[in-house]
Amino acid sequence: MTDAGESELVDRLRRGDTSAFDRTYTLYHPRVFSFLLRLSGRRDTAEDLAQETWMKLARAAPTLREDTRLVPLLFTIARNAFLSHRRWAMLDLSRLVTFGLEAALADPADAPDAQHERSRAIALLEAALADVPVASREVLLLVGVEGMDQEEVARILGITYDALRQRLSRARSQLSEKMQALEKKRERAGGMA
Repeated sequence: MTDAGESELVDRLRRGDTSAFDRTYTLYHPRVFSFLLRLSGRRDTAEDLAQETWMKLARAAPTLREDTRLVPLLFTIARNAFLSHRRWAMLDLSRLVTFGLEAALADPADAPDAQHERSRAIALLEAALADVPVASREVLLLVGVEGMDQEEVARILGITYDALRQRLSRARSQLSEKMQALEKKRERAGGMA
């Protein structure tokens, strides 16, 4: 969306235009839901947190500033909803559910061996990602999966750009270490682990 289009949408949200809210939901709900699903690892939790995110946006809409950027705002609200939920519910975040990722990456023309290898690599990545700390997972999801600009991610997380770069570097190292450890474990078990 262009900056002008986003500014107009924000202005309409501020005025209480329900069609603007519907448009915002249509544009951004899939990304918000996917982010929450990957953070929480539970579809039902992600649905609840996404609903909470949209309710908070609706309540905050009249007070939005003219220069509000919707993607960083929505991801900040979603992240805060997740953190609040995690504090209260003490969620078990040992699993990461990546709904439909394997199907989206599979090319039907691929040979069965290539599809198997891709599935194995995705499973390894998911397992490793689920095993890194939440702070690292957030950064990896926002930068790597969502493709967000690092400065926007820093604002969403409420940290400086330099702190984000350090956290991202550490997160990538942690992910790499987890993947290597899992790969070694699978090799020792004959590829069955």
